[in-house]
Amino acid sequence: MKKKSDARAAHGPVIAQNRKAWHDYFIEQKYEAGLALMGWEVKSLRAGRSQLKEGYVVIENGEAWLVGTHISPLPTASTHVETNPTRKRKLLLHAEELNKLIGATERKGYTLVPLQLYWKNGRAKLEIGLARGKQAFDKRADIKKREAEREVGRALRVRNR
Repeated sequence: MKKKSDARAAHGPVIAQNRKAWHDYFIEQKYEAGLALMGWEVKSLRAGRSQLKEGYVVIENGEAWLVGTHISPLPTASTHVETNPTRKRKLLLHAEELNKLIGATERKGYTLVPLQLYWKNGRAKLEIGLARGKQAFDKRADIKKREAEREVGRALRVRNR
């Protein structure tokens, strides 16, 4: 429970998280990016209707784009606006951050993964991670480590009673 309150203190309330990213990738660095959104998307995010699970970040023509993220339109969305829940969304990054990301993804074999979507000063922000893929044995090692920590915690709790 302590981790959630710490996460909210670092930035605003979390809209959506990509927990699978931590399972599938080694996250080397994190970056905060703004999102260029339409009005109906902001309303849907305020209602908590988004999913980062299948999303990824692509760099095209010197710009970063969020692809595959699903933002469900509200049933009360305006009728004159055509809603596309999985459209490509532009990420707003500083030029120097973008250059670092371009270099890392092209030369070093890293990928960019969306980690969580949250509010900061009334604006939607996306935390993206510079990630390296895990192999199956890496995933098994992580599971063993987590289970060992859990066992130690249980033993300590039983002993402290």
